[in-house]
Amino acid sequence: MPTTELATLPDWLEVHRRERPDAVAISGDGADVSYAELADDVARLAAGLAASGIGKDDVVAAQLPNGRAFVTAFLATAALGAVFQTLHMPYRSKELRYLIGHAGAKAVFALAAAGGASPASDILALKADLPALEHVVGVGGTVDGTLSYAALLRSEPIGSTSAAGPDDTYLLLYTSGTTAEPKGVPHSARAFLGNAFRSVAELGIGPDSRVLSVAALSHLYGLFTVHLALAAGATITLLPVFQPASFAQDLEGLAPTHLFAAPAHFSPLIAESALTEAHLRSVAVLCLSGTTVPPTLAAAVDALLGDGAVIQLWGMSELQAGTFGRPQDPLETRTGTAGRVSPRTELRIVAETGETAPAGVEGELEVRGPSVFAGYLNNPAETERAFTPDGWFRTGDLARLDQAGYLTLTGRTKELINRGGVKYNPVEVELIAITHPAILHCAVVAYPDAVLGERACLCVEARPDQAITLDDIRTLLEARGVAKYKWPERLEILPNLPMTPTRKVMRGALAAMLITPKTQQG
Repeated sequence: MPTTELATLPDWLEVHRRERPDAVAISGDGADVSYAELADDVARLAAGLAASGIGKDDVVAAQLPNGRAFVTAFLATAALGAVFQTLHMPYRSKELRYLIGHAGAKAVFALAAAGGASPASDILALKADLPALEHVVGVGGTVDGTLSYAALLRSEPIGSTSAAGPDDTYLLLYTSGTTAEPKGVPHSARAFLGNAFRSVAELGIGPDSRVLSVAALSHLYGLFTVHLALAAGATITLLPVFQPASFAQDLEGLAPTHLFAAPAHFSPLIAESALTEAHLRSVAVLCLSGTTVPPTLAAAVDALLGDGAVIQLWGMSELQAGTFGRPQDPLETRTGTAGRVSPRTELRIVAETGETAPAGVEGELEVRGPSVFAGYLNNPAETERAFTPDGWFRTGDLARLDQAGYLTLTGRTKELINRGGVKYNPVEVELIAITHPAILHCAVVAYPDAVLGERACLCVEARPDQAITLDDIRTLLEARGVAKYKWPERLEILPNLPMTPTRKVMRGALAAMLITPKTQQG
């Protein structure tokens, strides 16, 4: 296992290539790939990129699914001392033009063909608007005007390619942009790889572990699992495409020991009793994160794990893993909280008065530690707003800490409903509404009102062939003793709630929909 002094991805890969060359590095996307084979692929791809003019500090973007090519491109970019930028698969020309342009990416990896389209061709068509973009690398086929990924992999390795150190930027993420324009978040290897290295033992990840992310590797949550696996010399286990109908069987076949997913991946399976202990027999740790985790869902999944344990995690693009549960934690904290701080991370809760809140009191969550980013890319105004004068990062999350240091997330400061000057957190209502048997996903968002300023609307994605009314929700809330001013005054039933690639509800998109009412109100 690498030492903390080996703080770059090329260092880690070289340790595993030398000490465990035949160990499986990647599994689940075709044939298994050993660490020796992965290191050879990385060296060849890096050589091909270098010959194409890519070097230290250049930005290399990738819009790729969870697959061998993603991992290889990530590591090859690091081998050059270049900066890897992730792009989510659902993004199209509008999002890509902004993200690639803002980052100044010099090259972009993209699929030659996907779902009847050609992402590589689509990005190539944007070159006129992107003066820094020199190359599009087509993966999985040939596209005129692009570099061939397969051809680059046939390049002759050129030995050492980078003088990049642990404090150089190696990764550029972008915030999800659910309520505002995405912001660029640069990171050094020392920050993120140190965070992962210090977390593997506490999560029980070792060289024999098989680490699987159902979430996209293009998102921080998914990429964290790659960091964890490489820190431990474990196997990066890949599920290229999440398909609800086959998900349970996929898990049984891939046999992960450490599984990272979102609540939305599991809620339909639990609701339909389609998940069994046999599907999860290999799993020692199952982490649910990315959005609010209903404790009832976490408990239901935990009950299927035998000797395994469900945990939760809280993280952000700005800091990677801030807190997570430990497998040995009590059931109620694993299913009902986001766990305790990751090693060397500090948290505090700040009340509206500006004072540090006592245990159990809600306030804004602030964090500091070695994995926290230094500032947004080319955005000094947002950077200044993001940090307190004494150096704490303002997360924008509402939360509380108990006496033992377990974190409970309660919402976002920007998502508070302000009804006639009385503010309240809609997550409380959402966690009750989601227990209704007809509801698959839901979110409470504000809509404008001439008298009160804002009123609340419950947006619902219903289960197939299920019906629900606003009165049903009000009856449920009344039974749970929720104050009437928090009850939603409008109900929108939608075929699908708009979600980010990381399975977060896009509240801004929902709020825009509410301008054209087709609702139940009362």
